[in-house]
This record gives sequence, C-alpha cells and structure tokens, in this order.
Amino acid sequence: TNPGFVVRITQHGLNYAHQQAVAVLEKELAQLKLPDISGDFHIRKVGKVRYEISSLDLRNFYLPHSGISLVPKVGLQVSISNAFAEVNGNWRVKIHFIRDHGSFRLKVENIYIKINLRLGSDASGKPTVDTSDCNSRISKVRIHISGRFGWLYNLFHTIMETRFRKILESKVCENVVSSVHRELQPYLQTLPVTANIGTMAGIDYSLVAPPTVTAKSLDVDLKGKFFSLAHHSADPFTPLALAMPPDYDHMVYFGVSSYFFNTASFAYYEAGAMVFEITDSMIPKDIDFHLNTPTFSAFIPQLEKMYPDMLMKLRLSAPSAPFLNIGPQGLSLQPVVDIQAYAILPNSSLAPLFLLSLTGNVSAVIDVKSGHIVGNLTVGRMKLSLKHSNVGTFQVRTLQSIMNIVASKILLPNLNERLSRGFPLPLPDRIQLSEPLVQFHQNFLLLGANVHYQPR
Repeated sequence: TNPGFVVRITQHGLNYAHQQAVAVLEKELAQLKLPDISGDFHIRKVGKVRYEISSLDLRNFYLPHSGISLVPKVGLQVSISNAFAEVNGNWRVKIHFIRDHGSFRLKVENIYIKINLRLGSDASGKPTVDTSDCNSRISKVRIHISGRFGWLYNLFHTIMETRFRKILESKVCENVVSSVHRELQPYLQTLPVTANIGTMAGIDYSLVAPPTVTAKSLDVDLKGKFFSLAHHSADPFTPLALAMPPDYDHMVYFGVSSYFFNTASFAYYEAGAMVFEITDSMIPKDIDFHLNTPTFSAFIPQLEKMYPDMLMKLRLSAPSAPFLNIGPQGLSLQPVVDIQAYAILPNSSLAPLFLLSLTGNVSAVIDVKSGHIVGNLTVGRMKLSLKHSNVGTFQVRTLQSIMNIVASKILLPNLNERLSRGFPLPLPDRIQLSEPLVQFHQNFLLLGANVHYQPR
C-alpha cells in the first residue's frame, strides 16, 4: 500500500535528536549503581590478601564526543568516544593479622560505546526501537588509594582497576539497553497514530511499514488518511506513489499527498459536514441587502406575489465530495455546490423556491503553524445554473452578484475559520516546529521544518 503521508528525518534532524538523547543517557549513566567488590589474591612470601571495596559512588559520567549515523536497511548507530567517569569508594584489606582500610578515587577514561538501534512498528502502527547490539570498551583506569602500606597498594590497585574495567563495561551496556526501553521506546509511542478532528472526522497516522533507513535520511511511511467518525466506508480511490525530492536542509520533511486531502473531503462529506444553511441574521451588517422575498423579487417578480414579504433560507450542499488537485503551481479544486432557496412561511415551515448549481475555481494557500497544517481558500470566477424552479422561469445571471456575496462574505469566511485551526501533523510529545517551508509537487505537498524539543 502506498503511503498517503511520509515523514522524512534528515541527518540534521537525527543529530538534533541525538543531542537530546545523549543528554538523557548521560544523566542515566551518572546514576549507575555499582556493586561491592571482594576477593583475595596471593603474594609470594606474603600469603593470601583479602580485600573488600564498598560504598561505591559514581560521581560523574561525561559523554563529550558522540555521533549518530544512518546504516541503510539496518537502522541507526550511535558512537560515543572519549567518555570518562569518576568513582569514589572505600576499601578494606587483611593480610594475616594486618588490617588496613581507607578511601580511594577512581578515574575511568577513554570509554568507547557503540550502540546499534533497530527500528520497526507494532500491531497498532506505532514506531518501535530496540538495541540490536551494544559494545563498550574502557582503555584507561587510574586509581588513587590512601593508606599506610604503599608497597601493598601498588599490587592492590592493579587488581581493582581490572575488576572495575570489567564491571563498568558490562554495566554501561546494561544501562544503555535499559534506557532505550525505559526512555526512548515510550517516547516514540507518544506519536499519535490517530487524531480526532472535532466530532466528525479523524486522521489515521499509523505506520504502513517499518521505517526505511537510507544513506541520507530516515523515512517513515504513514497511512495518512482521514475517516468519518460516524461512517467508516471505503475510500473510492487509493494513494499514488509519493516520490520525496532530494531535500535535506531542514531537520524534518512531511510529504502530504493529494490522497490525504481528498480523504478529508470524502470523510467530511460522509459525515454530513458539507451542508451549510444561511439565514438573514447571518448576513453581515455592512452588506446592503436582506435574505427575504422582497430582495429576490427584483430578479424574480413572481416571488413577491407567491410569498409576499417573507424571510428566506439558503441551504448549500455538495452533491459529491469535491476533489483537490496538487501540482507545481499550487493547490486547487473546482467544487460544485447546490443552493436550495426556501421561503420561511408564517408557521415556520419551508416552501422550496428554486435550486441552483454553483461551480467555481478555488485556490488554497497552505502553511504550517503550531504543528498544524493550516489553509486559506480564495474563490475565483463562479458560474450559476438553474437546476429546478418552483416559482417559474427567471434569468439566473441576475442572481450572480447576490451569490457572489453569499459565497465570498459568508460561506468562505466560515470555511477559512475552520481551516485556520488546521489539522495536526504527526508529532511526538513536546516537539515544536520552526522555519517552515512549503513546496508544491505533482500530486503532493512538501512541508519542511526545523525542530525544537521542549524537555519536561
């Protein structure tokens, strides 16, 4: 299945995400709990030496140099080099009847960590991440021991350094794996796979396949489909293939296909949202006409005789869901609107007067604001035709100016008010977009942006 919506994370975006993740990992590693160590060793002509190391306190763990790279068809690789840590603790030693104890400071330098991350998706269409491999290596451990028997400690610290190196190498990878499961995976799960838009429609943002890793980006294919909350009927169309252009300057790109917008049109049509009623009270005060039979009698003389001095109502509806076209020149649609006119009788019942068909060219301006796709429609030339009349024949073109006012001053502002609230983009928690870019391509819209993460 072709995606209706594609999210592309570039190397710039991954570098930024990596900075945030490493800051979290640094705090996690600084809280490592190290076990007490005890054992014994033999010294020639001295005998068995029993030692204990306790109260280990990892004071700091620094990750000054790190990077993230894309491994095509595999996943992501995080490399950390020249990391270092500091440990304080107590020691105790026994040789025959000789006992001594004291404290020590341990500096662990040149820590190297390599982490491979495997990306996928679960049954609900949410992204998943797991560690497929983790290696850590420590090349330098230095210990400073306080105490009375210097010759003994020179033997002792070599054993301590070796034990610490092995323990830390093991503990670092344990903590990395735990951090991925405890921090990164739950965060990815905050990506919304469905988003309700009011009470009528929702968007399905579930993954249609595991993320794809290339040499330059991480691409995530989403269903990108609107659905009616009341009617879950199948769409009368399928998404076309969406070929993202080779743009990598921004941190993230969104490829929004015409399928995405057209399923929105279909969903709202199915939900009954494409019906709009206009009464005289809705006519703006600065417009010098009223929605009543005296006004329309100037164009339809028989109307005043049949329904004298009565208010009117216009019911606008789409006979079918309007479909939108996206091309290099922009976004446009040619909707057809039925306009049924009624006279409001003294008993409040409605008497049908005439049915018009309105067609026109509509263009749209698209932008990204506060993590939402927002739009603004502009109506071009409109054309009226008469489909049916209950009040005899009349010249439809004489109503053109009134219908232009109805469309541009009442219908369009209501639509644009809704579009100004926009539709949410699929973003995990605490992500804000900046410096948006909007480009039009054949059958899809490309949105680019940089990312700012707001920590808790």
